Amino acid sequence: MRVPAAAWLVVPIALILPAASPAGGENSSTTVAIDATATREAISPYIYGQFIEHLGRCIYGGLWAEMLEDRKFFYPVTGEAPAWEMYTPGEPSWEGEGHPYELLVRSPWMILGPKSAVQMISKSAFVGEHSPQITLPGDGQPSGLMQERLGLENGRDYEGRIVLAGDISAAPVEVSLVWGAGASDRESHVIDHLDDAYVTHRLRFTAGGTTDNGRLEVASRGSGSFTVGAASLMPTDNVLGWRADTLAVVKELGSPVYRWPGGNFVSGYDWKDGIGDRDRRPPRKNPAWKGVESNDVGLHEFMDLMREIDAEPFVAVNTGLGDAEAAAEQVQYANGSIATPMGKLRAENGHPQPFGIRWWAIGNEMYGDWQLGHMPLADYVEKHKRVVDAMRAVDPDIRPIAVGAVGEWSQTMLGSAADHMDLISEHLYWQDEDDLVAHVEQIVAGIRRVATAHRGYRQELPSLEGKDIRIALDEWNYWYGPFEYGELGTRYFLQDGLGIAAGLHEMFRNSDLFFMANYAQTVNVIGAIKTTRTRAEMEPTGLVLALYRHRFGTVPVEVEGALAPLDAVAAWTEDRAALTVAVVNPTDETREIALEVRGAEPTGQGMRYVLTGSGRWAHNAPGRPRGVDVQRTSFTAGADRLEVPPLSVTLQVVRVR
Repeated sequence: MRVPAAAWLVVPIALILPAASPAGGENSSTTVAIDATATREAISPYIYGQFIEHLGRCIYGGLWAEMLEDRKFFYPVTGEAPAWEMYTPGEPSWEGEGHPYELLVRSPWMILGPKSAVQMISKSAFVGEHSPQITLPGDGQPSGLMQERLGLENGRDYEGRIVLAGDISAAPVEVSLVWGAGASDRESHVIDHLDDAYVTHRLRFTAGGTTDNGRLEVASRGSGSFTVGAASLMPTDNVLGWRADTLAVVKELGSPVYRWPGGNFVSGYDWKDGIGDRDRRPPRKNPAWKGVESNDVGLHEFMDLMREIDAEPFVAVNTGLGDAEAAAEQVQYANGSIATPMGKLRAENGHPQPFGIRWWAIGNEMYGDWQLGHMPLADYVEKHKRVVDAMRAVDPDIRPIAVGAVGEWSQTMLGSAADHMDLISEHLYWQDEDDLVAHVEQIVAGIRRVATAHRGYRQELPSLEGKDIRIALDEWNYWYGPFEYGELGTRYFLQDGLGIAAGLHEMFRNSDLFFMANYAQTVNVIGAIKTTRTRAEMEPTGLVLALYRHRFGTVPVEVEGALAPLDAVAAWTEDRAALTVAVVNPTDETREIALEVRGAEPTGQGMRYVLTGSGRWAHNAPGRPRGVDVQRTSFTAGADRLEVPPLSVTLQVVRVR
């Protein structure tokens, strides 16, 4: 390989300082030889994929801007105080919310006035099974509903809507946003007229104070009755319904592809529940997890998100309780012309142009008995083929990704259905290890085990002859610790960032096999990003993913040297204008590394990016100063040697001749 003149040598190195470094900074030295002429298969950009699922606070309470819970009244309003299922964190909460993780298990709506005034009606319900009807006592006292625990910020604008029906005598209805105990700590909108039919009324407020316990009140002093069909409240800076603060952090990740809507969720999901008027979409019990699925986020909203963050959609279809016909209809709805029945329906729902979705996950973890619709392997192979045939009949250009699991399941799927997949998925999760080196190494070993198995399948299975079916590691992450950010809302630490970096390294070393990887998940739920009601922040794992996504190269080169337990990789950028080298140090001692680069001559000038924190348990939290962050410095000499600090990943950019 010819090295262009004035190319750049990029050496990624990240530093994390432990709680107590060895006195005097005891160093040990090693040599790393980089052969810039010995290249491997290019790293797919899809390795930096992400995953979002309808689970916990990943979408609702994380990505989506809706502030009201149960806004379409899945739970009956009974007058009982709202109730939550409690999970106590293992250490004091840093989120600033003042309470342990809480999962709503009873209506968040409380009754203003006599409890007997509210009853749930089914016959003329606006959406779902029932709607709350308020029969006014007619004594001039306000009666209605309210919801508390809203995060409000002084001077911030909010927009919303409320769907009402009722007697003329029940008007006016006053809708108020409240931020304090004083009589003036509220802003109200008066709805002067009610009708027997449901009417949507638009709302706009400006908060006059900051609080984590704001509330929305809906009340009347009239007579007769009125019914609330649905209500909504969002900050006005939302982007097509998505939280602006969370969206900004998501964009920092730079992920090129997002898997959605699940996960276990998809095996009980009817995609048609998520299209049409959002207020008319039925609220459901989450089929796989806890809580309520409002169906406010469906295919259209997901595609809005993909366009906003410039990412590619990867949509999972239901092969659990779903069937081939439903999957084919979903493809037609997404990709069909307006001349098709489903394409026509998509146009009626506001999007005449096809979405053009290429990547489709054919089910999720159907090998597991926890999965809705789980069936024996032989039966599932036939179902997989039926589903793919039906989907391809609608759009032959789709790229289906089959359910895999190393062992009998992947071997059988590849042996019997290789003509019905473009990629095959694998899922890997890891727990905490007391020993830090072992905590990091387990990810490397797990990914290597998957790669080794698939190399064996390629040698053993006649069905793979002449085919290049690569791996989509479309769920991978650590998963341990208390739920501090909602259901499965575990916190991540510096030690986990080191492990994710080492996991990327192993995928780079097997770039001929790993085509896609989707970090599971993006927000709150075992997420790279964590949120409170009003803030969003990147976890150490997210910082690592963003660092490699934006700074590491695409064409791996050979790296030699006795480094263990350190982990080093190197790669050229696509245009060969830069060479990148990344080193993970999971030990508590500084390492001096001498770089011997063949095929490029460093000039000694460059940039260094350092991810650093105070120890293995350093972490970040929304609204708090970062415990782990990336620092950037320039240098003009010494590019042939790297000082790799304890608990570190370092990125260095060096100009070469």
